[in-house]
Amino acid sequence: MGGVRKLAMSFVVPGPCGVAVRDRLKHLTARDERVLRAVGAHQGALASGDLKARCADGLEHGADTWAARKRDLTKESSSRIAGAITKATHDQWALARRCQVAHIQNLAAGIKTLRHRLPLPIGERGTKRAAGGYRSKSEWFRKSRRLAMLEARHTAAVADWRSGRVRVVRGGKRLLNTRHHLAEAELTEEQWRERWEAERWFIAAAGESGKRFGNETIRVTPNGQVSIKLPAPLAHLANTSHGRYTLTATVAFAHRGAEWADRIAANRAVAYRIRLDTGRGRWYLTASWQRPVVQTIALEAARARGVIGVDTNADHFAAYRLDRHGNPVGDPHRFGYDLSGPAGHRDAQIRHALTRLINWAGRVGVAAIGIEDLDFTNEKTREKHGRRKQFRQLISGIPTSKLKARLVSMAAEHGLAIVAVDPAYTSLWGAQHWQKPLTTPHRTMSRHDAAGIAIGRRALGHPIRRRTAPPPHDRSDRAGHRTVQAGPGDRGREGTRPPATDRPPKGPSPSGTRTREPSASKTVRDAPSTQQWAHNSLMRTG
Repeated sequence: MGGVRKLAMSFVVPGPCGVAVRDRLKHLTARDERVLRAVGAHQGALASGDLKARCADGLEHGADTWAARKRDLTKESSSRIAGAITKATHDQWALARRCQVAHIQNLAAGIKTLRHRLPLPIGERGTKRAAGGYRSKSEWFRKSRRLAMLEARHTAAVADWRSGRVRVVRGGKRLLNTRHHLAEAELTEEQWRERWEAERWFIAAAGESGKRFGNETIRVTPNGQVSIKLPAPLAHLANTSHGRYTLTATVAFAHRGAEWADRIAANRAVAYRIRLDTGRGRWYLTASWQRPVVQTIALEAARARGVIGVDTNADHFAAYRLDRHGNPVGDPHRFGYDLSGPAGHRDAQIRHALTRLINWAGRVGVAAIGIEDLDFTNEKTREKHGRRKQFRQLISGIPTSKLKARLVSMAAEHGLAIVAVDPAYTSLWGAQHWQKPLTTPHRTMSRHDAAGIAIGRRALGHPIRRRTAPPPHDRSDRAGHRTVQAGPGDRGREGTRPPATDRPPKGPSPSGTRTREPSASKTVRDAPSTQQWAHNSLMRTG
């Protein structure tokens, strides 16, 4: 296969291991909102201080320092709230470390590309495998300066990583930078300040199995009544016994409500989080819990009824249904979405497109959806694509991580398996082998539709190309069959040609005139219709 990289094996993606549902806290009184704001500000300040202490510990962190921090927080809140804050702090620190490693790898990839291109002569053309030299001396000079800058950043990042130093902003770095661009964000200083403070609040509690309704700090009863255990300095705000404040609002989870009710009835752990959407002025309660990993079906069982191959693009999913032999069935389907606008709008667009895709999969009766295991981490660098800014933006717009999480979770609820395949060459080979043959006056095939077929065939374990090469000698069957065939019991299979036993005897006919009867054909295409087997030229097996 000279130059073609080794392809990874396809696999069935494990099912989700957690659930999160949300509902709005409606009809809150002014007193309720004051209490929620006070609790969020107090616990948010404790979380900020704990994060600062954890970052200062760096790699010297251990069980003793964790216990010491938790004891200090317990004095200002409670043991359960202190445990929730320290756990959130450790999760945030670990996330920052993973992002730091990804940043170092990104810098290293850019440095490698620059070091490859700078020694090349000006104007030297590149190849498909490697980039060439820069176009002009001016560009070469700018890239040499950029190399020095990337090397300095890489050195500093590696030093931070080795020392255990991370840089974390509670509330988000993007929102912090928005403070300097209020006009572009169409925000006033007061609006930004309210959003900034709300993002830094902390009103959350981890669940506890065996406790009443699965949570002692934020408790939600089966009828939807919400009560909060107030921290010690705010105990005077309680309106019920044991230092608790009961909200006037009630919740009712429409999605997975029965599952949530079963958990709290059995006193199983449920975690809660309360947050304020400053843009809408609404309060929301999110409930989450762990669940046993959904047992995925075996790969062979997922392939038994065919698959739907899905090609992910910046603005749509291109899907094609294939039977278990890898033959395209019907016409291509496209599920569009618009990823412009705020994060909430983008998330809703992804959910809507996936819902239509999964509903279609249920109607046609397939058991699996094949999708590429995409990761564009190393594909977004300026050094790799140079001036192709629009192409880099296109890659960045493809919702890979969000798509994976959404699709796996939603498909598991409908009994569908997700088969992840290697994304290498799917668009190239799909267009080469499938786009032109399937294009008809009544069907327009795009490159993305052909890629969906390639992805589906790879998920089924078939090669992407339509058929293997014919036998070496000629187009007869004496050198053996094509190597990729359907199963022995399948209709339309390219079986062994039976001998022609119904030929008329040679010689003149009874009428005295010699007639030539058609002989047994040596090719599949010219086989006479009198044979006992038949081959449909439109069926593509293998």
